[in-house]
Amino acid sequence: MVQVSLTHGPLPLVLQAGTCVVLVLAVGVRSRRWWSVWGPGAVLSGGLLALWAYLLITSEGVAGEPAPPMLWIWLGLTGVAALWLVAGWQTDWWRRGCALLAVPLSALCAAETVNTWVGYVPTVGAAWSDLVSEAMPDQADGAAVRAMQQAGRLPPKGAVVVATINTSNPTFKHRDELVYLPPAWFATTPPPHLPTLMMIGGEFNTPTDWLLAGDAIDTVDRFAAAHAGNAPVLVFVDSGGAFNIDTECVNGPRGNAADHLTKDVVPYMTSHFGVSPDPADWGVVGFSAGGTCALDLTVMHPDLFHTFADIAGDLGPNSGDKSQTIDRLYGGSLNAWESFDPSLVMSRHGRYNGVSGMFIVSGARFDDRNQLVGFNESEHAIATTLCDISRRNDISCAVTAHPGKHDWPFAGGVFATTLPWVAGRVHTPGVAPIALPATSTPTGPTRPHSGH
Repeated sequence: MVQVSLTHGPLPLVLQAGTCVVLVLAVGVRSRRWWSVWGPGAVLSGGLLALWAYLLITSEGVAGEPAPPMLWIWLGLTGVAALWLVAGWQTDWWRRGCALLAVPLSALCAAETVNTWVGYVPTVGAAWSDLVSEAMPDQADGAAVRAMQQAGRLPPKGAVVVATINTSNPTFKHRDELVYLPPAWFATTPPPHLPTLMMIGGEFNTPTDWLLAGDAIDTVDRFAAAHAGNAPVLVFVDSGGAFNIDTECVNGPRGNAADHLTKDVVPYMTSHFGVSPDPADWGVVGFSAGGTCALDLTVMHPDLFHTFADIAGDLGPNSGDKSQTIDRLYGGSLNAWESFDPSLVMSRHGRYNGVSGMFIVSGARFDDRNQLVGFNESEHAIATTLCDISRRNDISCAVTAHPGKHDWPFAGGVFATTLPWVAGRVHTPGVAPIALPATSTPTGPTRPHSGH
């Protein structure tokens, strides 16, 4: 597996430099009349493409932080290259070839800028695995899992199996989901009643995101190896149904995702894998929109989940501003919006019993004495607001800041760092419970362990 980084290092720079050379060769030396005819059109074409993408991202509430300026530049150059291709089609064959190559290269640079922004595909190897649909880390088929269990001994690593979970609601057509079984699951037949973590990805996602982009399997395998094979079972769920569908884990016109996660996934896990049905043994971990889901599912269903880790989530499910969210996610129903708003849900529920969670924000910065001096202010304000409401309703919580930007490498590092607390909270055998960390303040804690 090739581990050349796609998010930093020389490869993105080489790609961008090479594309610039191809763009220059594509246009070459042109007359003043040519520039007067095609120059303004090229600027307009590129500007319209960049503007369309900007309006899409801002109106849909896609991003948790502003897009890098280079994204708009490369989108603009993609539009420019497309018009140059049309304008120069009757020119020399080599220039026409450069123009033909410049369009996909510019688009690839724009895609690479997005990937650097969100950290979705970290390496060339991960990109290749996605492209050819290689097996997930530790993936095994049903026969292999049965053989491992019948052997009656702990394997050195866990196993990932595909789970085809029937849905009780035909309006939500989900993709296959994935389940990680730790070595301890194979120790006995029937398996022990292990705890479970529901793992939810970001706004546009696949069930494999936590495994590939978030490095969750390596993290939990290392944890299990350090605890005599014990770790929670992980279920990597589909909260959207398709990559370009953002449900925010609610029931609405985009599909009844909440019903699928609570009414389909939880019973399936208890019946097919023998996990514990006790809500004290269930937790939800989510990143970005998935972090919002983690909080929302827990406070709406304390009869199913008692623990959550909200990694850089939002104030509530959203798909734009409030009016756009009500229209897009709830079909215009204010009552439905209120029923899924976590602040209102907690306030209306009142006192909770046994529920606890962590709110983790990005952008932690430290001084020379290892003291926290800053963090993502927007995320921290949201997390503090939600944690304050949680405490008023007897949900114990903490707000912590970790280094990194709002991307998948950050999420993967946070999962590694918080797994000991989460695993202890859900009563993983052989894992001692640990206290919630102190809430991060600009004068308080020292640098948290990176988890890498």
